[in-house]
Amino acid sequence: MRSILSILSLLFVLLAGMSAQAGPLEDGLDAYRLGEWDKAFAVLQPLAQAGNPAAQEKIGRLYQRGKGVERDYALAAQWYRRAADQGESQAQTRLAMMLRYGIGPRHDYAEAMKWYRAGAVQGNKLAQVGLGYMLMEGVGVPVDYKAAAEWFEKAAAQGDGLAQAALGEVYERGIGVAPDLAEAVAWYRKAAEQGHADAQASLGYLYAEGKGLKRDYAEAYAWFRKAADQGNSAAQD
Repeated sequence: MRSILSILSLLFVLLAGMSAQAGPLEDGLDAYRLGEWDKAFAVLQPLAQAGNPAAQEKIGRLYQRGKGVERDYALAAQWYRRAADQGESQAQTRLAMMLRYGIGPRHDYAEAMKWYRAGAVQGNKLAQVGLGYMLMEGVGVPVDYKAAAEWFEKAAAQGDGLAQAALGEVYERGIGVAPDLAEAVAWYRKAAEQGHADAQASLGYLYAEGKGLKRDYAEAYAWFRKAADQGNSAAQD
């Protein structure tokens, strides 16, 4: 009986603490969403210091972007790491990006892979795309086209335009999957309709060549035009 009462007391304390943080956290996140950077930093900083992973991730992002505070990549990485260690998938993904590209911390491809994978298995689509590209390009790991395609599939199914464009290329070229021009067209179209310039150019090319669909020069021109308007050099040629 005493142990049950102890557990109930502990739960009450934890829930009370979470409730106390919920109001300020939502205020800070709202300020961030509205671009009220100074307010966001002022509200979220104490919560981040107290260990709230959502606040830590946003403080990291403020330092990385130089919003409401002077840009400091090293501090951004520190805050991302504190949130990532608690399982916050956005922080895991952003820390992975910094480690892969050497933004703030030095390049560390092995650790970048670790954090991309941690975010990806939680369903973070940006992490899934990042992991897919590292596997496809063999950055710090052996090339694994099949695994790359699988991660692109997961992100593309969540509507990520970059993953959809990558998947179009995967099916067009048969990278880790059997070549399938109809699938390539379908994924390029999904990405192109979201405004992805490379996918628009690729879709235009398939229309021009009659690959995977009926040749249609008017459609090809229309997609090349959209891509060129965004500065895609292949479409401009």
